[in-house]
Amino acid sequence: MFHLSTRSLGRLEGVHPDMAETVKIAITLTNIEFGVTCGLRTVKEQERLVATGRSQTMNSKHIPQADGFSHAVDLVAYDGPSPVWELNMYDDICDAMAEGARRVGCKIEWGAAWSEGSITDYPTTAEDAMNAYIDLRRSQKRRPFLDGPHFQLLT
Repeated sequence: MFHLSTRSLGRLEGVHPDMAETVKIAITLTNIEFGVTCGLRTVKEQERLVATGRSQTMNSKHIPQADGFSHAVDLVAYDGPSPVWELNMYDDICDAMAEGARRVGCKIEWGAAWSEGSITDYPTTAEDAMNAYIDLRRSQKRRPFLDGPHFQLLT
């Protein structure tokens, strides 16, 4: 069983309590170690990320929302001490995040299945949700935007 590092817990400060609790539960459910790379961002940080192409929108849920909290987290998978960016690792993390959200009683969206709504309501796996999103975008002749490390609270 994995646990969040002190640094990851610190990065949950300013994140909506439901999302923070979802992450804390998910780490105990997954067979893939992960950490939190980002929770709360300032508007200035988001502007910089958009300007450098590392983010696509100023409408980010990482920026404080009306309730004062960030509603998003970015996670990173680890293989031992090394970060791993292969998408298949993140769909496994997403399944744990979905179960964590169910236990907390909130709904979350995954950055690799944007069109599928709440991953907590999806009838099968995160991988199926991601593939449905990819198929939809391709049918629209649009490129899918897969942000596997990103999770956000639906309100």
